[in-house]
Amino acid sequence: MRSYLRLSAFLLGLASTLVMNQSIAKPYKGAELYSNQSYQYGRYEMRMRVAKASGVLSTFFTYKNGSEVANTFWEEIDIEVFGKNNATEWQSNIILGTQRPTLKTEVVHTAASSLADAYHTYTLEWTPDYVAWYLDGAEVRRINGTSTVTSLTNPQSIRFNLWSSIAETWVGPFDDSQLPVYQFINYLDYKAYNTTTKTFEGGWRDDFNSFDSSRWGKANWTFDENRVDFVPENIVVKDGILVLALTKEGATGFSGNAPADDTSSTSSSSKTSSSAATSSSVASSSSSVSSSAASSNATSSSLASSSASSAQASSTPTNNSGGSSGGGSSGGGAIGWIELAGLASLLLIRRRV
Repeated sequence: MRSYLRLSAFLLGLASTLVMNQSIAKPYKGAELYSNQSYQYGRYEMRMRVAKASGVLSTFFTYKNGSEVANTFWEEIDIEVFGKNNATEWQSNIILGTQRPTLKTEVVHTAASSLADAYHTYTLEWTPDYVAWYLDGAEVRRINGTSTVTSLTNPQSIRFNLWSSIAETWVGPFDDSQLPVYQFINYLDYKAYNTTTKTFEGGWRDDFNSFDSSRWGKANWTFDENRVDFVPENIVVKDGILVLALTKEGATGFSGNAPADDTSSTSSSSKTSSSAATSSSVASSSSSVSSSAASSNATSSSLASSSASSAQASSTPTNNSGGSSGGGSSGGGAIGWIELAGLASLLLIRRRV
């Protein structure tokens, strides 16, 4: 009898904790897409039209799942586009290290025109020898053969997210009258890296004509420095475009028409995609603020999160509410508080009978 009572009390306590977490949900909702598989080295090319709003970030990044766990070596490569200043600035970054805060290599680049007024081609090349970033076919930054590059030794998941940082000195002040805002992604083309021939080859391409749940998952978590909760409802495929939304609570999703990519050409799948590399005038300057858009990975069977919290080490999850792809250890459980309360009640009833 005591074992039943102890188990029931534990489940009820856990349910109460989950109820408390539900009550402190954030008033804004963002989106994060993550790949179910991780990849080591490669060339990642995408066409994106980003959100224009101060305080908001539209991103693409690769991320070693579980990096957020304490005493784990963090590995991440970023493309982060700021919505502030007419969305003309974006940041390249590599994040590394076991210590918190982690080592960052942030550099801010300024485009000649707003990155939110049209689709642009972003390319990330990751090899054992270098990491390079390109905008519209022009190389913007390259890090060669230093420990920053050689320390990236593990496969990483592929991620996009749209979120708002509370670090206003970094991203600008946030005004919710700007909402809703959207990040539009035409395609992602991945080429694997052949370490023998030192060429990019094979791989796969997603033109987002539909949502491929075997390839992608939708996040349902947040982290300390994030003003929003990530919710699956804010990831939509519409008109052959992947749409990430940042909205107020109760107004999630996307029901409009996705803007067409009018500077693209026809791909092999009969969908428009980028084929022309337009030279862009880009200037670089060092960023003095230490912050990033990394996020946690969650397993669908976990009941609690393991987090490494730091004021400067971004993306430690603190309010997870569900599972995600395998391999992580910081996600919330797939069992909700209602199910836990019900299970506890059934155990008590069974014992009394």
